[in-house]
Amino acid sequence: MDSYDEFVAELVSDDAPRLFAVVREYGDREDADVAAWGMAFPDRAEVVGVERRVRMSLRDPERAARLFAGGDGARARLVWC
Repeated sequence: MDSYDEFVAELVSDDAPRLFAVVREYGDREDADVAAWGMAFPDRAEVVGVERRVRMSLRDPERAARLFAGGDGARARLVWC
């Protein structure tokens, strides 16, 4: 690999977003599913729903967990990949 390729590889590695899932949990550790996947950037989070066909830009990943917590008693939390 030449020095330019090394530079580009380092650039991509340094700027890569952090990946996360929004996991909905039911009951007392009885069941769970992945409600959404997201990428966290320094200034925002991009989120794509799994079952709900939704895409959104949010200020931070924690907002995604709050949005996917359900009125059905399900809790939602972030799981970092």
